[in-house]
Amino acid sequence: MSERRIVSTEAAPAAIGPYSQAVVHGGVVYTAGQIPLDPATMEIVGDGDAAAEAEQVMKNLAAVLAAAGSGFEHALRCDVFLADMGDYVAVNEVYAKYFDDTNAPPRFAVQAAGLPKGVKVEIACIAAVP
Repeated sequence: MSERRIVSTEAAPAAIGPYSQAVVHGGVVYTAGQIPLDPATMEIVGDGDAAAEAEQVMKNLAAVLAAAGSGFEHALRCDVFLADMGDYVAVNEVYAKYFDDTNAPPRFAVQAAGLPKGVKVEIACIAAVP
């Protein structure tokens, strides 16, 4: 049975609680939800603009996936949490820059009553580690 490996990278925001950025087990990486924090400053990026927040979230996810030995091309599922479903279109436009019709994994997008640090977007990913 394969061992569980904790993933940690300075290229993505440090965990803001008792959790890891990701874990790899059985050839699959499970990321924590990423929010729009600048990894260098740990400050929220985007000034409340959902598209700008989504862009930083996707950069953070890319960094965590890379540290795990994976990438968006290996994504198996993404979970999208929005503070307001009214931001769905703006976030989806950013998301589509990373996934197109040929490589888009299944996902769900839900409105959450509240997200960490009052952000508008949080996204988690499950991906294969080739």
